Amino acid sequence: MELKTVLHPAHVAMGARMVPFGGWDMPVQYAGILSEVRAVRTAVGMFDVSHMGRVYISGLFAAPFLDWVLTGSATDLRRGRARYCFICNEAGGVIDDTIFYRLDETRFLLIPNAGNREEVLAWFNSKVEERFPGRVTLDDQTMATGLIAVQGPGAAAMLDSLTGQDGNLFSTLRPFSHRSRSVDGIKVTAGRTGYTGEDGFEMVVASEDTERLWKTLAEAGAVPCGLGARDVLRLEAALPLHGHEIDQSITPVEAGLQRFVRPEGEYVGAEVLQGQIRDGTGRKLVGFKLPGRSAPRADYEVSVAGEPVGSITSGSYSPTLDTSIAMGYVLERYSAAGQAVDIDIRGRSTAAEIVALPFYSRPSSQ
Repeated sequence: MELKTVLHPAHVAMGARMVPFGGWDMPVQYAGILSEVRAVRTAVGMFDVSHMGRVYISGLFAAPFLDWVLTGSATDLRRGRARYCFICNEAGGVIDDTIFYRLDETRFLLIPNAGNREEVLAWFNSKVEERFPGRVTLDDQTMATGLIAVQGPGAAAMLDSLTGQDGNLFSTLRPFSHRSRSVDGIKVTAGRTGYTGEDGFEMVVASEDTERLWKTLAEAGAVPCGLGARDVLRLEAALPLHGHEIDQSITPVEAGLQRFVRPEGEYVGAEVLQGQIRDGTGRKLVGFKLPGRSAPRADYEVSVAGEPVGSITSGSYSPTLDTSIAMGYVLERYSAAGQAVDIDIRGRSTAAEIVALPFYSRPSSQ
């Protein structure tokens, strides 16, 4: 039986189409994926992302613990800032990708993906017992809080309009920074982060206030969006999805994400990851473009001159670019932009071209 976020009744009342995702019953779309993508790219969209975890890590050894289990450093993260990185196994494979926030000197908030939350908690507990027994506290507050993402070029101005006399609190917040805010009298912890390629914010709010915040945002003009639009948006921005571009058999370096991996120091998976940074890998994550709306899907074969060289991890029609796009892994020698390939789409060989990532970047004026 799927779990339900605190906003589930609101989604049903608004006519959302609900689907199972990561163990939760979630909205895949409201008015339609294309219109929801357009809203985020041109105005303001909002997503219920309460299915993602909220895990608080505290104690005098919280930072050293996170330094051990994450590819990004917690010790040098300043209070009020956030960082994207990976939780890897000893072989360098990705257990999960995550954003974590430093709340104060001894307390952090970490956001695991919905389907990985329990595995991450089990992994963390085992690592606490291994190195920091009794010195680090893990507090899973996922069921006691909601999480709403407000994304789009108009997100900051819209949220500023809801802060009363506090003025431009959202528009002056730096990317990957966070602060406590009051939105229409509702206390939130807001980070300038997101998963769409647009400017925006992700806000943690108490469960009892989540539905009121959702309705306030809708009344202010934020368009409710579902998982379908979210997947298209993140693909256009070439953001990885666990279980597709990254998993426990794929390393961040193979995924081209080594900038989020410490090139030196000791942490779980460091020997493998640092070796790959030094020596390279045999395969590489690349982007593909092909005309029309017949988009390739996960596991479709990629070939060059009839020889298999890789496979697709994610694909979709891009309404922003009006073409089909995909990401996937190919042998490194075939990974250069401009490389012609063929993709097997339901038994039909379709010509495509490898292109540089991301497919879409928001205008610098945003």
